[in-house]
Amino acid sequence: HVQLVESGGGLVQPGGSLRLSCAASGSIFSIYAMGWYRQAPGKQRELVAAITSGGSRNYADSVKGRFTISRDNAKNTVHLQMNSLKPEDTAVYYCKSFSKTEDYWGQGTQVTVSS
Repeated sequence: HVQLVESGGGLVQPGGSLRLSCAASGSIFSIYAMGWYRQAPGKQRELVAAITSGGSRNYADSVKGRFTISRDNAKNTVHLQMNSLKPEDTAVYYCKSFSKTEDYWGQGTQVTVSS
């Protein structure tokens, strides 16, 4: 079993920045990739960014050049640096871990971009 705890959400003005963190604990040896997803009201949950244990990254087109995913293996933590935030980035952001046997979700953290 894997436990994921997100932090770092909040209210920010358009053009601002936030850094989300996801701390993993439990059976972390089984994780081969981690990702950030988001879900806005009335919309489906979508992949924002993902990173593999080897360091390969992929991003949604809507966040390329603005968001950066990174991982701190020593702290079992994945970060999402979000710059140049737009109102359309407003959503609940979820961390997800991928393993061969089961995937796990965090509880989510709210990001609101508004003036």
